[in-house]
Amino acid sequence: MLLVTSRESGRWVIPKGNFANTVSPHSAAAQEAEEEAGVRGAVCPTPLGTYRYRKRKGSGAALMADVEVFPLSVSEELSDWKEKKQRKRRWFSLSDAANAVEEPDLRDLIRSFNSSEFNQVARRTSVLSVVAEKSKVGPMFAWFQRLLPKTGGFFELFEAHAVAITGAGDAIGRLIQGGPAMHENAREIYEREHDADEIIREVLKTVRQTFLTPFDRSSITALIGAMDDSIDEMQAAASAIELYEVTEFGQEMKDMAAIIVDSARLVAEAMPLLRNVGDNGTRLHELTERLVRMEGHADEIHSLGLKAAFQTHRDGNAIEFIVKRELFKHLERIVDAFEDVANVIDSIVIEHS
Repeated sequence: MLLVTSRESGRWVIPKGNFANTVSPHSAAAQEAEEEAGVRGAVCPTPLGTYRYRKRKGSGAALMADVEVFPLSVSEELSDWKEKKQRKRRWFSLSDAANAVEEPDLRDLIRSFNSSEFNQVARRTSVLSVVAEKSKVGPMFAWFQRLLPKTGGFFELFEAHAVAITGAGDAIGRLIQGGPAMHENAREIYEREHDADEIIREVLKTVRQTFLTPFDRSSITALIGAMDDSIDEMQAAASAIELYEVTEFGQEMKDMAAIIVDSARLVAEAMPLLRNVGDNGTRLHELTERLVRMEGHADEIHSLGLKAAFQTHRDGNAIEFIVKRELFKHLERIVDAFEDVANVIDSIVIEHS
């Protein structure tokens, strides 16, 4: 997590500021991040939460201020920005970031964003290395493991698939920002989808061959199927963007892409928690609740975007409207697939917690 210092006291804070009613809150948050911290990226329009702190005014009065916090996935760090000479910026681990800030509510909010399992899963490593790292068995116990009925490496496969989803989600966020690297971002999505295809084939084969499974077989196939649907639609969106040579995207598409980035993050956090549903049921429910809430928000954005596109092109270029409608369709299906993932996880929690 990136923090900056305040201009007055030099304490560590998140970028923030007031905004005019003509700008949406999450767009204002992205603008503050660029001006104060010199970073750009996809900002999710669904807030993480709020916190309160006491802000000292120029008059000397210290008044309470309410802050709404939005997650921004950083894709670009600027070498020069508006407040570079007025602030310092620094990347912290999430636990260190929570300890660095002074506001108790913000500290709790940062901690709720944290998951040591997610940090491990989200590293940019190959799928095979993730599986190998997570399935290590000490040589002294390997012989004993071979005597047991096969239980399959389902958790390792779920987590490896989440790595592919997270990488593709980040690439979707960058792709819909536009710019000269669009083809490279699209190519990463294709590669991540290929990784995911290999994993789902391994899951389906393992389901058939495994004597003991951690969950009901139908839950395993439903979970990996919903996850795979999300990355398949990411590939479809990237293919449509390249096919129709789309290079500019409206704010509604950027907002939906940012929801996809954050949804992928939540799925990646949830997968390791499935190893112990009993202990992690509460956190899993928190994650799925946010996924469902973001899907509802994405539906609203989708409707607004389609309406705006129709009004723009109703008397003009019908082909342009058809292209935008198709892109919106793929983005909506990605978010719908993440909601399906949330529903399957909820059913597993109900059955096993």
